[in-house]
Amino acid sequence: MKKFAKLLVWTLVAVVLPGVAFAAEGGESLGPGIGAGLAVGMAGLGCGIGQGLTAGNTCAGIARNPGAAGAMFTNFILGMVLIESIAIYGLLIAFLLLP
Repeated sequence: MKKFAKLLVWTLVAVVLPGVAFAAEGGESLGPGIGAGLAVGMAGLGCGIGQGLTAGNTCAGIARNPGAAGAMFTNFILGMVLIESIAIYGLLIAFLLLP
């Protein structure tokens, strides 16, 4: 868990630090671009983790009970569609944030 916290902190530093380096005077800022990138990145990260867990657990369930593969596969596809819709919502938010 400590490694994950370190990774998260350094990732945030790597994302925020260029915004400070390229700071412009006046009204121009990188805020919407960084927000759009974070929206897509976090949505993709969450969906990737969710899809991996879903696929792994479905494969394990089918291996334990091959007779229930049909019902499990239907629920698997439905779950994947719902997880993927979250990534599409993240993309939509990114497009809305960009000027």
